Amino acid sequence: MTYRLLVVLHLLGATVWVGGHLVLSLSVLPRALRARDPAIIREFESGFERLGIPALLVQIVTGLWLAYHWAPHVAGWFSPSTPQARLVLVKLVLLAATVALAVHARLRVVPQLDAETLRFLAYHVVAVTLLGVALLIVGVAIRTGAVL
Repeated sequence: MTYRLLVVLHLLGATVWVGGHLVLSLSVLPRALRARDPAIIREFESGFERLGIPALLVQIVTGLWLAYHWAPHVAGWFSPSTPQARLVLVKLVLLAATVALAVHARLRVVPQLDAETLRFLAYHVVAVTLLGVALLIVGVAIRTGAVL
């Protein structure tokens, strides 16, 4: 698989994952909180998960492959000696936090979701959204050499 194709697939995955979480955070979540109605979140989640989870998996696979491109020795990801390798490590830490929050929300928070626990889910959603945006920014930094 070529480098360019990996980048395109990675960006498509990021578009779906980060874009979906931005819609959830900025549109769906405020409406659900105002109405105190978890069904609004469940409805969005049922549609988004069919696309969002595969997009996240594509990002993980292509991201690891791209990380190998920038730091060809996996040990270097955890003892980075180049700016790109340091950014790969940052992305891995952000990814671990994202996956931990997403799994916790999916297995613990969403199954017990009601009007009382909606705000707790909101913290998860906002955190995953911010982590997604941070992953995007760090990804740009890997390619361009600058964060902003």
